[in-house]
Order: sequence, then structure tokens, then C-alpha cells
Amino acid sequence: MAHYQTAEKDRVPLGQKSAYGAGTFVLNFLPSALSVFSFFLITGFGVDPLIAGILGAIPRFLDAITDPIMGFITDNTKSRWGRRRPYIVVGAILSGTLFAMLWQMNPDWSDDFTFWYFLGFSLAFTIGNTMYATPFVGLGYEITADYNERTRLMAFSQFMGQIAWMIVPWFWVLIADPTVFPTQAEGVQTLSLFVAGGCIVLGILPGLFCKGIDSDKIEDRAEISFQNLWSNVKTVFKNIIQTFNNTAFVKLCGATFLVFNGFQLVASFSYFIIVFHMFNGDYGAAGTWPAWFSTLSAVMTAFFVIPIISWMANSWGKRNAFIISTLISVVGYGLKWYGFNPDNPWLIFMPIPLMSFGIGGLFTLMMSMTADVCDLDELNNGMPRKEGTFGAIYWLMVKLGQALALFLAGVVLKIVGFDAGAAVQTVETMTKLRIADIVIPAATALLAIAVMWKYDITEERAHQIKDELEQRRGEI
Repeated sequence: MAHYQTAEKDRVPLGQKSAYGAGTFVLNFLPSALSVFSFFLITGFGVDPLIAGILGAIPRFLDAITDPIMGFITDNTKSRWGRRRPYIVVGAILSGTLFAMLWQMNPDWSDDFTFWYFLGFSLAFTIGNTMYATPFVGLGYEITADYNERTRLMAFSQFMGQIAWMIVPWFWVLIADPTVFPTQAEGVQTLSLFVAGGCIVLGILPGLFCKGIDSDKIEDRAEISFQNLWSNVKTVFKNIIQTFNNTAFVKLCGATFLVFNGFQLVASFSYFIIVFHMFNGDYGAAGTWPAWFSTLSAVMTAFFVIPIISWMANSWGKRNAFIISTLISVVGYGLKWYGFNPDNPWLIFMPIPLMSFGIGGLFTLMMSMTADVCDLDELNNGMPRKEGTFGAIYWLMVKLGQALALFLAGVVLKIVGFDAGAAVQTVETMTKLRIADIVIPAATALLAIAVMWKYDITEERAHQIKDELEQRRGEI
């Protein structure tokens, strides 16, 4: 395949990469911490499991509305600080503050008050986080116009993002340890303050130091105002239709939906298999093995997988790198059958280097490829560029798929006969669960490869698109 030398003007300085990586850490840290803390709604704050499920689902429906709207707003904003950066700074501050307030509940509150308090702040946090995440993702797509530099930027940022996954698994251990916090509620309340403070400090960095496209050169932007509200709404729907008419983008969304949500569907199964298959239901004996499994997965992804993925993409192209890395992950999933061995717990770490190629390659490559898709959209549909809209739709597909995966995980547990009230699970149940833990992510990964098989934005095609755009409207 063709290889092009990255122009000096298209290279992203280390300082900007670091600032964007800090933002990616926040992008991962807030939702992963939210997921862990939500478990303690039941055990720490006494919320009924069904009510807790409802409280977790409602904000996802709000996401479906706010994400595309925020994408449209940030694409069309006119500001001396650019289209994205003001929202990133304000959104980081709001996200952190509202996250902390969300978890300052009291277990002695009435059920009704707890429900409405948590629901209200959940919805407010969702809006604040959308204000941060949507323009942040859009900014990443436009920091550089170079095919390979985009991959290097995303590889660096995903490396820093993995640090969140190294930290969060230990929240389970800290919150549940009575020698650290007297109650689980106090553990959640206290840790939420540290999460919020760190996310505010790190979250504003890309808004302060990363440079996107010169917004003065973005033409044909919509006028955002209450007077033009109906026109703006129609434009939002028009943009959504245009994104789904982009075949390359639909393939990226489809492949991401399959790989990520296949992985998410079985994510909790490893915990159950470690506890009930390897340690026969003895939580004390299982100890920190589940946390170490998750943490070392993130460490392997950051220090081993992402650099290799970046090299493969620059050497063989992004599509080929995706196919190869996904195939490697399938082999890793198969090795879990031998790795979860009651006679030798250390073998649980054996599949990790290969499994990590799935998620490690996914977002590094997909975010880089979405940036290429934004160029194609401008070529086909003209200005304004719609990085915010593409980012919003892409991550909305991830969120909706994740919600579906969480639901289907419960269905699978029901089908295999898992009894949450039993101290020990049957051999038949654990065998079925172990098979599902391997077959489901392997099958979705193979389907994702089929989806991406004819993805056609190669390095050569990306540079052709870039040249055509620069001839049409100059460099931006």
C-alpha cells in the first residue's frame, strides 16, 4: 500500500497529545466509576434492584436526545475560542461537580426522596457529561488532518485512557473493605469527591491546550438561536440522516457495536467464574483476583497492545490492523477455557495479552477512522464539517449497545441457570457460563470482521480526499 510522509504542520506536539490523553482518561474514568458506584446503590444505600435498574436506564434515553443535539451545537458554534473548547472546559467542571453531588446521598433517606434525588442529579450529570464528551470527541477528529498522525494521536490518548481502567477495579475492594470505610455508603461518598476533583482538573486540559480547526474558516454554519429553533431541529435530523448514509461510517458503528458490546455482555462473567468456578463461591478466597484480572488487562492494553496496533495501522493500514487485532482477540477468548483453572489461579492471566487486542485495537483504530470519515463527509456534503455530529452518533451507538448488553447479560445468566441467592453454583451452570463467556465475544468479533471486510478508506484514498478538499477550500 502507499505510504505518505506526515507533514510537519500535521504533527501533533507531545503537549497537545498529553492534554488530549488527559481528556480521554476523564472520558473513560467517569462512566466506569459510575458503573461501579451504581452497584452500591443496592448494597450501600438500600435501593431496590429493580428501581436501581430503572435509575440506570432513564439517563440513557436522555443521551439519545442530547448527544445529537450537542453534536449539532458544537459543529455550528461561533466563538473566539473555537467550536469545541469552551464546551469542554464548562462541561468538565459541570460533569465533575454533578458527579460528586450525585453520590452525596444518605442511606437514612426515604425511598422516594432517594429515588428523586438520584434521578434528578443523574439527568443533570448526563447533560453536563454530554457537554464535555461530545465536543471533546469532535475535537480529537480535527486536531490533525493526516491519516497516520490521527492513529498516533488516538493511540497516545487511548494509552492514557487505559489508566482509568487500572484504577477503577480497585474501587470494589476499597468500598467493600470495612477497615478502609466504616460503611459502603461512606466509601462511595468519599471516593466520588476524589473522582470529581481529578476529572475537573484533567478534563479542562484539552479545552485549554488543544488546537482544532480554525473555526473562522468553517463556512455555512447554522445560526443557533430560539428564533431558528425549528430550522435547527430540522438540520439536526438532516445531519443524522447524512451520517447514516455514509456507508463507511455505518461500518465503523456496526463493527464497534459488535466488538465492544460482545465484550461488555460477558464482562461481569469473569467475576462470577473466578468466584464460583475457581473458588467455589468463597468470596474471601477469591479476594483481589478479579481486580487484578481487570487491572492487568488495562496494563497490557496500554503498554503492549496499543503500541503494536499503532505500528500495524501505520504499516499495513487501519482496516487490516483491525482485522488482525480482532482475530488475535478471538484466540485469546478461546484460551479462557484453559486459563480459568481452579488448580492454578495464576493461569487467569494467560489469555489477557491476546484478548486485549480486541478492545485495545477497537477505539484506537475506530476513532482514527472516524476522523477520515469526517473528511469524506465534507467532500460529499460540504461545510460545515460535522465532527461533533459523527462523534455524537458514534458514541450514542456505543451507549445504546452497552445498555442492551447489560440487559442481555442478565438474560444469559438466567438461561444458564445462575442462582444469585445460592452460595455454590452447579457444575452444569458454570460450564454453560464459561462457554457463553467465550462464544459470545468470539462470535461478535468475527461478525465485526465481516462488516469491516470491504471498508475502503485506505491511506491512499484518505490522501486523495484531503487533496481534493484543500483544492476546494484551502487548508483549515
